Amino acid sequence: MNRALLLDRDGVINEDYGHVFKIEDFVFVSGIFELIKKASELNMKIFVITNQAGIGRGLYNEDQFLELNKWMCQKFIDAGTPIDKVYFCPTHPVFGIGEYKKIDEFRKPAPGMILQARDEYNLDLQNSILIGDKPSDIIAGNNANVGMNILIADNVNDQLSDYSYKLIGSLDEAIPLLQAA
Repeated sequence: MNRALLLDRDGVINEDYGHVFKIEDFVFVSGIFELIKKASELNMKIFVITNQAGIGRGLYNEDQFLELNKWMCQKFIDAGTPIDKVYFCPTHPVFGIGEYKKIDEFRKPAPGMILQARDEYNLDLQNSILIGDKPSDIIAGNNANVGMNILIADNVNDQLSDYSYKLIGSLDEAIPLLQAA
């Protein structure tokens, strides 16, 4: 079985300016390349697990998302730290339009994307790490039985009092935790 590093995108890989879908608006979070390099050195599989409700809301389309995704993944390849796969959920239960308006087992906080990665890549989730910046990320990780869930935030989130997670202020603090899982 494989260990994995599961990353939210907006707020973890790139600065979250709200529904980022253009290359010119994509700014990498400080420390992301170092984090993924360390995970690669530890033979961890790297996955992006991201809600993309902007697609469902009609703010951009899947082709635009996939174009940005291809560019982003190439930047990691160029740095010698490729991402194994990006999982995304374009739906939203309230603000989605047409086929995108639904409750979806893949939309965080549901664990669907994580479980799909587990099944496709034979992942040992108990010895894996999820890093997110929102309660929905941490809840999804807990719901999928990910061994270590890390929240990047300025303070403890009251919504998460029933969930297991570590609080950090920056990605630099996550690097030493990779060996602990």
